[in-house]
Amino acid sequence: MSKPMTKTQLVATLADEMGTDKKSAGEALDAITGIITKEVSGGGAVTLPGVGKIYCRERPERMVRNPATGEQIHKPADKVVKMTIAKALKDSVNG
Repeated sequence: MSKPMTKTQLVATLADEMGTDKKSAGEALDAITGIITKEVSGGGAVTLPGVGKIYCRERPERMVRNPATGEQIHKPADKVVKMTIAKALKDSVNG
C-alpha cells in the first residue's frame, strides 16, 4: 500500500491540472475545505460529484467498554462526520 498524497503534492497536482500556479491552487483547496467544514458542522451535507457525499450524523448515548480495564462507561450522545463514496469512484477502483 502506498503512502497517502500530502497536501503539498495535492496542491502541486491541482496546479498542473488547472494550468495555474501553486498559490492559486492552494487557495482553491483551502476555500473548498472551508466550505465543506462550515456546511457539515452546521448540520448540512456536501456532495462532491464523482467522489462522494460528506455529512454529519448524530450518535445516541450508549455504553462503551474501556479496552484496558474492561469497565463499562456511559458515553453521551455526540456527532460524527461520515462519507459515502460515489458509485463512479468505487467502479473505477474495482476496474
